[in-house]
Amino acid sequence: MTIGRRQFISALGGAAAAWPLAGRAQPIERRRHIAVLMGGVERGDAQGQEEVAALEEGLKQAGWIVGVNIEVDYRWPGATSDRVRAAAKEVVDTRPDLVFSRSTPATASLMNTNLPVVFVLVANPIESGFIQSFAKPGGNFTGFANVEPSVGGKWLAFLKEAAPAITRVALLFNPVTAPFAELYFRSAEQAAQAAGVVLKPSPVGSPSDIETALTPLASEGGGFIAIPDTFLYEHRGFIIELAARLRLPAIYGSQIFVPNGGLMYYAVNYPDIFRRAATYVDRILKGAKPADLPSQLPTRFELALNLRTAKALGLTFPQTLLATADEVIE
Repeated sequence: MTIGRRQFISALGGAAAAWPLAGRAQPIERRRHIAVLMGGVERGDAQGQEEVAALEEGLKQAGWIVGVNIEVDYRWPGATSDRVRAAAKEVVDTRPDLVFSRSTPATASLMNTNLPVVFVLVANPIESGFIQSFAKPGGNFTGFANVEPSVGGKWLAFLKEAAPAITRVALLFNPVTAPFAELYFRSAEQAAQAAGVVLKPSPVGSPSDIETALTPLASEGGGFIAIPDTFLYEHRGFIIELAARLRLPAIYGSQIFVPNGGLMYYAVNYPDIFRRAATYVDRILKGAKPADLPSQLPTRFELALNLRTAKALGLTFPQTLLATADEVIE
């Protein structure tokens, strides 16, 4: 039997009416919105851009595509306290689904907001009041710390290996931006005693303080350790120039120093932390609570050496150190 065109359309319409409504249209998922507070770095910093790329790579691996199903709103307040607080207020006003915060000051600025927060590069999240414990954070904060106290001993040992003649070492830090410095000092002090080196804590709060702390080392056969500290990061150009002028061997706790002329760094792999933190963003956006996601410590570290700076200081890296390094800058 042949069905006429009108009968076919009528039959099709009846069948369509019989289909369940859900079968005809899938619900459109709301695009999620996260705010990222990049405390301690400026927008143009190479390190910050590398970290952001790692975050977005981690999100992509979890199925979140920027501009498609997620919007990522960045703020770059640097290390200045007033700017950090102002940027935090802007973030809160946008009422995002989640806030991703970089650094202890940036995370502290988000206290009492009731927004879920995933933090990275926080030194001591328990003492800062962000979490109750690493295993059970509680509240609406969780994330990834960047302080592993035993690194202090590694810095001292690597510096002594690179510059065997040093007898005095200053551990440079700002007591306001790096109240956790004592954690590093303890392990560095043990390594210093074993190596026959005098280790001195050197708190600084201005460029003139830095110069005052480092200048005597030039005539004392000294060197220094610059811990990961937003204040030291902010004054990195001055510190690198001063180390070159005073001909002081130094090891840094942040990657950005060495490509810009620093002698060597041993540091947490920050992009790795950002990629790992993206998994927590994913889980919270899918319904997990920050209180149930254990905070974590860093697991990957990198050693980099600058051959040009070593040559300028009259140093030759031993083969054992060169073989250990993850990156050697010619």
